[in-house]
Formats: sequence, structure tokens, C-alpha cells
Amino acid sequence: MRPAAPETIETALLWRGQGAGVALATVTRTWGSSPAPAGSQMAIAADGRFAGSVSGGCIEAAVIDAAVRVIATGTPALLSFGVTEERAWEVGLACGGQVEVFVEALE
Repeated sequence: MRPAAPETIETALLWRGQGAGVALATVTRTWGSSPAPAGSQMAIAADGRFAGSVSGGCIEAAVIDAAVRVIATGTPALLSFGVTEERAWEVGLACGGQVEVFVEALE
């Protein structure tokens, strides 16, 4: 697993320090061809701002939507995307791989 980009964590902490609700999305597992390796992270604020990447753009919108729900409820989510799932085509993960992303709110 590669470490997260320091600027992603720094941005999340900055937003949190400013009082924003923030979630952190982390790629926990990949199979086959995937656009981002395990350990890739994205910080998401409750207003939809984000920093970092979990897929190079193809699933970010779905992860942002999930993160906003996680921030609102406080309940973490484990998301799975892949070409074998109908939802994957909706979010654009057509690279032939699968990716699992854990989303948790920062307290």
C-alpha cells in the first residue's frame, strides 16, 4: 500500500480545523487494472470540495456522494466498484479492474 499524499491529509485537517465536516476515502483493495493503487486517498468536505484522488477521476463523483452521506450520518461506508457491477459503468470504471474504497468521517 502506498502512503497517502501528505497534501491530501493536510487539506483534510485544514478543513476540519475550519469547522467543516470532512470525510477521508481510502482505496483499500484493487483487483486487475485499476487507476489508483491501494492506499490512495481523497479528502472530501461536506460541501463537496475534495482533494486527492481514489481513481484518477472515474469514480470520484460516487465517492463524493457517499462521503457527504457519511459526514451527515457518521456511519462509515465500504464502496466497491468494478466492471462486473452495473453501477461501475454509471461511474465510469471501464478500465477492467475493481476497486474497494473505505469512507470514514474525521472527528
